[in-house]
Amino acid sequence: MAVAELKRDPRGSMSYWNTWTVFSESSIDAMWRQINEGVENEVYKPQFLFDIARRHADLLLYRHSRGDAVQAIASKFDGLLVAWEESDRVGAKIWDKETYLLRRSWAKNLDFYNLSFRLIGMAILLDVPDSQWRRLLALIGNNGEDAVLNTVIAYRSPGRVIGSHVCFPRAYKKLHQVLLAEPCDRPALLLSYLEGWFEGLEGAGCGDLDRAFRTPYWWKLCADEAHVMKGGYFGCWSVEAAVVAKALAIDDDACLTHVNYPVDLLADGRSPRYVDIASPFEPAVEADDLAQRKSWLSRILKRK
Repeated sequence: MAVAELKRDPRGSMSYWNTWTVFSESSIDAMWRQINEGVENEVYKPQFLFDIARRHADLLLYRHSRGDAVQAIASKFDGLLVAWEESDRVGAKIWDKETYLLRRSWAKNLDFYNLSFRLIGMAILLDVPDSQWRRLLALIGNNGEDAVLNTVIAYRSPGRVIGSHVCFPRAYKKLHQVLLAEPCDRPALLLSYLEGWFEGLEGAGCGDLDRAFRTPYWWKLCADEAHVMKGGYFGCWSVEAAVVAKALAIDDDACLTHVNYPVDLLADGRSPRYVDIASPFEPAVEADDLAQRKSWLSRILKRK
């Protein structure tokens, strides 16, 4: 079997990855059609546009998990930026300042911080053009608000202001230790961070928020295989570990076989590959199931 036919994620069959990658792409197209045809619920429009951007972010990992060539994955990055920029443009007319700051605050919003880290990581690992990099930084903001992510950003933008504290220490204190360590100590510390990466994100958000908002939105999709194989699972990858390895030129040999380490994003061809075996929890996906999932787009936009 050729390498291109082997998936990077051990979960799910190639049928799963093909089905849900295509569904992700088609849902983005359907959402843009809804926007272009007009939205009855204008109050929800900026969030809907941001959801398009987030679906683009998820699509990058769908394609990575499926086993796509890394150079082909970056082609979707511009669409992500376009949707996010439009979300902010429309949101400026609808959201008050407090709402906007909560949605875009690293200090308060773990979901946004984690997504920002993923996108910064993907941008560096995929070596997106400078024009896209500058647009991404303008959207992410939070210059000087964190010691970890701003240090990573400074790898490509040396003028970035580095914050004095770690926004979410339960999740990112160990990664901060990697950044501060002597070069000889970094490989072992990186592996230690990677081994605790997933568990560290559970409940890592601000304590003054409802418990449901203290863990990244995708976390449950990785935690429960019986749940994830119903669709929506795009992989469980520590982009944070990979981008720090690249930024600091860390010897990552000890991390190569770790199931959450997206090593091919650093250098394609080093990742373990998995044969086409379905998960025991993987249901057959019928055309009617996909059509039913698409129908929620219209229902949301028609809410008064």
